[in-house]
Amino acid sequence: MSSQTPVTEFEIIVLGMGPGGEELAGVLAERGRSVLAVDERLFGGECPYFGCIPTKMMVRGAEVLAEGRRINLMAGSADISPDYTPVADRIRDEATDDWDDTVAVERLEGKGGTFVRGTGRLAGRDDDGRLRVVVGDVTYRAEHVAVATGTAPAVPDIDGLAELRTPYDASGLLWTNREVVHARTAPASLIVIGGGPIGCEMAQAFARFGTKVDVVAREPRLLPRDEPDAGDVLATVFEREGITVHAGATPVRARRTDDGVEVALADGTVLTAAKVLCAAGRVPSLPSVGLDSVGLDPSARALTVDDQMRVLRDGEPVEGVYAIGDIAGHGAFTHLSVWQARVLAAHLLGDDDLFGGYHGLAWTTFTDPEVGRVGMSEQEARDAGLTVRVGVAQIASNTRGWIHGPGNDGFVKVVEDADRGILVGATVVAPGGGEILGLLTVAVHARVPLHTLRTMHYVFPTQHRAVLEAIGAIE
Repeated sequence: MSSQTPVTEFEIIVLGMGPGGEELAGVLAERGRSVLAVDERLFGGECPYFGCIPTKMMVRGAEVLAEGRRINLMAGSADISPDYTPVADRIRDEATDDWDDTVAVERLEGKGGTFVRGTGRLAGRDDDGRLRVVVGDVTYRAEHVAVATGTAPAVPDIDGLAELRTPYDASGLLWTNREVVHARTAPASLIVIGGGPIGCEMAQAFARFGTKVDVVAREPRLLPRDEPDAGDVLATVFEREGITVHAGATPVRARRTDDGVEVALADGTVLTAAKVLCAAGRVPSLPSVGLDSVGLDPSARALTVDDQMRVLRDGEPVEGVYAIGDIAGHGAFTHLSVWQARVLAAHLLGDDDLFGGYHGLAWTTFTDPEVGRVGMSEQEARDAGLTVRVGVAQIASNTRGWIHGPGNDGFVKVVEDADRGILVGATVVAPGGGEILGLLTVAVHARVPLHTLRTMHYVFPTQHRAVLEAIGAIE
């Protein structure tokens, strides 16, 4: 803001400039609405600076190394010498502009929006019903407020663990996703706490750069939100790549040592490493938003929203208050947050309704093989009372998968609601599995009849032809 008296009246205030908040503010500003965007941190949020983009650069570098090591099995001979520096340089120079959000802020301002850096907090309503938001010592007013404040990495209550962290600094012994992307070198050894997507992606990436990795997973399988077989395949791959998985394990103590860090498990196992990466979930930012000032529970972990992203209290919309992204309770995915932003923007602008439901929600974990999931798992479908039939095709038995050779672990699994003759869910575990998932996402979202899927043309030889093979195996 300039030194002039700030404008305090807006049509909409967006709290939180993660991908969803940025999308919402940008679309509305571009359409001539007066928009105030507020965030205390980097404009763009986790995804471009600490999540999706930089971590996938790490995964991509590791993938290239793995393919190089397969040369000796398939195409000659090669000596592979890992060097993490090119990855660190890409993250700093290409992905994050050295964690500088100037370009992103200027992009919004170029569309006519206003950005204020600070912590925005709801502060009730004026007599005319307009919502108040306080940022620092300035009070702003708007007819609409969208809460898109997201989540932060969780650090579990493990004795001694939190004291090991230096926020946003890779020199500390404890990393979260916000520290790991600042690393300039791959550590000699690493303990990963958490067997979910972030933990698995980072564990495999660093292992391929030569790091000795232990994964501590509280659940009995890796990727507990996905089909059990997906976690089993990944565990097999991890074992082959030298990653040790401690499944069903509980860390109880962490402490600094002369050489790094020590983590003790409940069963008496003691692990040592140069660094610890905590990938044990996320915590919502809602307690700092001032929800109580508009009659909402400040201790809520998520806000309930309707099909227009209006926040509900006792089933009724809270006038002028909306929520999108992680704190809207349907999943912590960038693509979901941006989709919700577009739904809300269309509602506020009076455009055609873009809400398409959550039955076709999809996500991918970018390990090798990738693990993609859309809709229901087999167990979820059975728990919902559906008449379930499933079909599975192994990637190694698919012609393209067989040609691929080493690294062709995985399968395609489809879940059918037999009464309606449609797919209600699917899982792909395969090299590039997230791309195959696109076809299945369309099928689940659009409720394409299974007969139609059987009559399609599937290019030969492709991995996506495994979808037809899985459908043919339904029983």
